[in-house]
Amino acid sequence: MPAASPPARSTAGRRRDLLAAGLAAALITAAVLVGRAVNGDDILHVRWPPLSASWDPHLGPATLAALTVAVAVVAYGPGLADRLPWRRLLLTTWAASMAWIWSLALVDGWRDGVTEQLTRTNEYARPETVARFADLGHAVRTFTDHILIQTPDNWPAHIAGHPPGAVLTFVGLDRAGLDGGAWAAAFCITVGGSAAVGVLVALRALGGEDRTRRAAPFLVLGPWAVWAGVSADGYFAAVAAWGLALLALAATRTARRPAVAATGAGLLLGWTVYLSYGLTLLVLPMAAVLWCAARGGRGPAVLRTLPWVVLGALPVAVAFTAAGFWWWEGYTRLHERYYQGFGGERPYSYWVWANLAVAALSAGLAAVAGARRAVRTAWPRRAAPPAAYALAAMAVAGLACIVAADLSGLSKAETERIWLPFTLWLLPAAALLPARDHRAWLAAQAAVALAVNHLLVTSW
Repeated sequence: MPAASPPARSTAGRRRDLLAAGLAAALITAAVLVGRAVNGDDILHVRWPPLSASWDPHLGPATLAALTVAVAVVAYGPGLADRLPWRRLLLTTWAASMAWIWSLALVDGWRDGVTEQLTRTNEYARPETVARFADLGHAVRTFTDHILIQTPDNWPAHIAGHPPGAVLTFVGLDRAGLDGGAWAAAFCITVGGSAAVGVLVALRALGGEDRTRRAAPFLVLGPWAVWAGVSADGYFAAVAAWGLALLALAATRTARRPAVAATGAGLLLGWTVYLSYGLTLLVLPMAAVLWCAARGGRGPAVLRTLPWVVLGALPVAVAFTAAGFWWWEGYTRLHERYYQGFGGERPYSYWVWANLAVAALSAGLAAVAGARRAVRTAWPRRAAPPAAYALAAMAVAGLACIVAADLSGLSKAETERIWLPFTLWLLPAAALLPARDHRAWLAAQAAVALAVNHLLVTSW
């Protein structure tokens, strides 16, 4: 009888995984049905609630490519993740992630799916917006003067909704001769595709290699990729992921030069704060990284890391402040601008729970099932192995960011894009699911992404 106990527990756990995925699917369905019922007067200000999208079943020039990538990752991903040398696994993950993002984006064609995504009215690489930064110093110095709707020449929604670091990225591309929507899209997909690698580097430093390897296919094949290609938030997510990866390398003393890694972490994480106001919530995964490092007996090393992180972040804040942009002033004016537009009209009573349905859709059903296991694994009284604990702790930190952003009321709708830097950390939690189920869960991830991309035309 005792020998039958582990299989019984395993069966019960798999049933709970399916139940968690089923509840997520039910929540998504409810958000769609309720959204359609209450959106008669366009009070939700999205065309296909809870997503910013339009219903338009279609095939595209890259449909076959997307299917090919999905089948290849499902069939070969878990095996390659186990066998490839670590550096080759990282390069393969990056290449596969970009292939998945590119193929999904190109389902809508080169123009609609790629080149026009970042040059539309509210986007960063729009020529009219970039031209306003001809006098860079003046544009940064007067940036907050154009956030509110009633001000002359107010910024388009996305520029007004972010600190100037976001738009300056695309101004920089333009100055480097990489102007236009195609270069902007290529930049975001190339950098955004590397986010999966940053997560792997962080998780390996915090918990070891074996369990981290299992996360690689899930980081490639998540529905997350639908909105990473093409949006600037995929780029934001990658910057955040690499900042946390460097922090993990420094805090665990895995890096050869921990001080350099910690300074680099501070630089990247400081930059994220000037890419998006909401990325201040990254303090939660930062705390999770430091906690995991300290849990491994490296408490003194963690304390030595922090001053270097601050030293790395300071130049970013000093540079923007010296240039005339005061972060807090920008945030308070954005808060006012938010309620001047759709943010003030979208009902909190719907979005406070529909946003969670969007997060489940973006992360995928495998990530939801994995998140259930992550919460259980990270429970304080459970003695989990370091690798499983690191996966769990980072997933819980991502969940905490999502909940905090949701309750704030400043993320009503469009969270499939806005929350990419947080949703990313839910994807590797799927590695906590039984290994024999991984291919089935990967297929479920691919099915969600392909369904969204072929039934809807998303805004990103």
